[in-house]
Amino acid sequence: MPKHRMRGMKQSVPKSVDEYIAAQPEVMRPKLEQVRAAIRRAVPEAVEGIGYRMPGYKLHGKPMLYFAGFKEHYSLFAASGTFFAALEDELRGYELRKGTVQFPLTKPVPVKLIGRIAKLRAAGIAATAKKPPLGREKERRK
Repeated sequence: MPKHRMRGMKQSVPKSVDEYIAAQPEVMRPKLEQVRAAIRRAVPEAVEGIGYRMPGYKLHGKPMLYFAGFKEHYSLFAASGTFFAALEDELRGYELRKGTVQFPLTKPVPVKLIGRIAKLRAAGIAATAKKPPLGREKERRK
């Protein structure tokens, strides 16, 4: 197993988002607080918690967004990369990977962009929540 994985396994799992942010380097904390505030402002009904050892938000019981701090950037992890196309112009210049956007520590937090990502994820979850999964309609008729 790679060393970086083993190091991560020894760390305790934070019990809250406050605990996660408090454990980050001083330079990272204000950035993560801004990310948190942007998500909460955009989707106030989302439930905040810890998942995959990082702060996350669920909507209607479904994962919406996670965020985490790293050495030279912080990332926003979406359970889906479907917002990439809708925000193509705004995301230009950021590192993108399978539903993940990396933001450099050297630049201001793009609060409005993060809010738009949160709203798009919430809309996607709400749209799927309204449609009954295939096969369920027959179960109800019986």
